Amino acid sequence: MKTDFPCTKCGLCCQHVDRSEETVFLDRGDGTCKHFDACTNSCSIYEARPDICRVDRQFVLRYSSEITWDDFVYLNIQVCEQLAKEKI
Repeated sequence: MKTDFPCTKCGLCCQHVDRSEETVFLDRGDGTCKHFDACTNSCSIYEARPDICRVDRQFVLRYSSEITWDDFVYLNIQVCEQLAKEKI
């Protein structure tokens, strides 16, 4: 059984889209995604968000032939933890 990605909905990935070539097109000019709603700490287009913002979809489209789902989740968690450390 595939484990779900344990997203805490902290919004940190949405506030650092300028750090990746894959997400820089979403940058509103300050590193934050143009669709990030700071009042709700969430995506204003969540149901229609790009594939790059969908962990499950990115795995299928780009990484499933290279690594396992569990390894992909682990790597994404590492990025989340790094962003959280930088926030402190």
